Amino acid sequence: MAEAHQAVAFQFTVTPDGVDFRLSREALKHIYLSGINSWKKRLIRIKNGILRGVYPGSPTSWLMVVMATVGSSYCNVDISMGLICHIQKFIPDGCSPYQTPQTKALLSMVIFSTGVWATGIFFFRQSLKLLLSYHGWMFELHGHTSRVTRIWAICVRLLSSRRPMLYSFQTSLPKLPVPSVAATIHRYLESVRPLLGDEEYCRMEVLAKEFQDKTAPRLQKYLVLKSWWATNYVSDWWEEYIYLRGRSPLMVNSNYYVMDFVLVKPTEIQAARLGNIIHAMILYRRKLDREEIKPVMALGIVPMCSYQMERMFNTTRLPGKETDVLQHLGDSRHVAVYHKGRFFKVWLYEGSQLLSLYGKALLHGNCYNRWFDKSFTLIAFKNGHIGLNTEHAWADAPIIGHLWEFVLGTDVFHLGYTDTGHCLGKPNPVLMHPQRLQWDIPEQCQAAIERSYQVARALADDVELHCFQFLPFGKGLIKKCRTSPDAFVQISLQLAHFRDRGKFCLTYEASMTRMFREGRTETVRSCTNESTAFVQAMMGGHRTKADLKDLFRKASEKHQNMYRLAMTGAGIDRHLFCLYLVSKYLGVTSPFLAEVLSEPWRLSTSQIAQFQIRMFDPNKYPNHLGAGGGFGPVADDGYGVSYMIAGENTIFFHISSKFSSSETNAQRFGNHIRQALLDIADLFQIPEAAR
Repeated sequence: MAEAHQAVAFQFTVTPDGVDFRLSREALKHIYLSGINSWKKRLIRIKNGILRGVYPGSPTSWLMVVMATVGSSYCNVDISMGLICHIQKFIPDGCSPYQTPQTKALLSMVIFSTGVWATGIFFFRQSLKLLLSYHGWMFELHGHTSRVTRIWAICVRLLSSRRPMLYSFQTSLPKLPVPSVAATIHRYLESVRPLLGDEEYCRMEVLAKEFQDKTAPRLQKYLVLKSWWATNYVSDWWEEYIYLRGRSPLMVNSNYYVMDFVLVKPTEIQAARLGNIIHAMILYRRKLDREEIKPVMALGIVPMCSYQMERMFNTTRLPGKETDVLQHLGDSRHVAVYHKGRFFKVWLYEGSQLLSLYGKALLHGNCYNRWFDKSFTLIAFKNGHIGLNTEHAWADAPIIGHLWEFVLGTDVFHLGYTDTGHCLGKPNPVLMHPQRLQWDIPEQCQAAIERSYQVARALADDVELHCFQFLPFGKGLIKKCRTSPDAFVQISLQLAHFRDRGKFCLTYEASMTRMFREGRTETVRSCTNESTAFVQAMMGGHRTKADLKDLFRKASEKHQNMYRLAMTGAGIDRHLFCLYLVSKYLGVTSPFLAEVLSEPWRLSTSQIAQFQIRMFDPNKYPNHLGAGGGFGPVADDGYGVSYMIAGENTIFFHISSKFSSSETNAQRFGNHIRQALLDIADLFQIPEAAR
């Protein structure tokens, strides 16, 4: 374990004259400052808890209601219709000289006003929750907004117009609904139809029908009961069974990485860049603690759940025999720094070709210089570039992406560097020096570490990573094709995969369910009847461009509809996952669920969120683009594809596979993706000059 020898506040020795205390002023100073900081945080949390708890009301609105009630009484107008007098009867008489009839009347008016105010807040919250349960706006064509949606948008704006704090909307978010079994089974069978032959599909239909009629009704009742009782019927089981109970290495299999700006480099001095980045992270953490970060809003009016942000800092994963535990500490005032084989405790407060190597360094490093259990690890390279390796259990990629956008923007546009590349400002020589941590590792532990290292080394050596920037066009020209940029890329991936492997496969695309309280993700099964029909027509080579464009539009519309269904709680896989867990708890065997949950995702994809916060104008600074990040392949014989549609004119791709698979090759697949994008763009006659 790590022994912090210099962290004690005082030392003592026993002498013939008694006990001799030797106090450390520096340590006592930090203890004092830490206590002050903790009390400040407590007071801020209490204040925020009150403000958040009464949103959309406020102390000011309470005072206005009280003043209106008192003012009306002086005008001999009883707005309470006798209720104030009734409340006054229940106020006991006291012996205090200040408890006059006038004070009792004033107290009864305050009580009445508070009740009216609280009732209004409850009414507004319930109304907002009801409004946020409407998702019809997602299924309307762009530019064809219905009258119902326009009225809904006005009402939402009115009820959430006061400046919200980070968690102000949490209690107003609707719960994730449990889909009907029939709907889920129908969508599941539709999703596997292009992957199965007629005989296999008929067999699956029989299994699904048997499950739907005999087993599912009982399992569904338990899920509905949980949805009434729990905040979210999926998220806690998803975190525990998908992440914390997984026994395979986190490296490559679970953790993902995030990259720096790739077209600009603020400084080449490693320590200076690291100092500014940590400074920016502390600024973000302060805003997070004070709930000063604005909630992410879809369309600028629909709030997304923010609960995942709570564990961004001070969180680590503690290993267990059967299941791990996420531990979140209330406060921490230092970072652990690893440098050339040594760990240091550093106090934070007083009181394109380069991408084949860069990505792998962020994904797994040399297998022992990353702390994969931490919520995230900040990595600084000698050339000034930085990046993150992020543990997946505590939150999904858009959450860490929000932090990263703030950090990169603050680093370049607010903190800055001198002409020589150093941090701005003057060094403080009296700050506490970094403290090297000494480790006492027993022989048995050393042997276990060596065994784990060999497993990790073999896994890291097996990862093939290919990252590239696609420059011919971006979302600007894709939108001119009158289609969703995400659907355009996903259909391109289907075409590229068929060219690469000669067959279709079960495809995973992550979408979010954060419009619901404590929502995380849902799966979009991107390989559809419509997308396979388009790919087969493209491969056939005998269809006209008009026919191909028509097939593409059908595939795109299907994909967009599935994405919307997933975001609005009508997905397939989380429902089936929870039904499977209930069956295990009840000891019920289901051949259908067992087969569904064992199907491999040979193509796992994810789009990276960007510009969640406006730190700078991307049109003014077009080169200040991060390359996003990536993850390892889910299946040993499959691909992991992460992409970021960055700005109007570029797309970043991160493709992973395993060298041990003779069927996959990340660079080959990347070439197929490039060509697929160009071939589909050619259908819409995008000018060559623009490409």
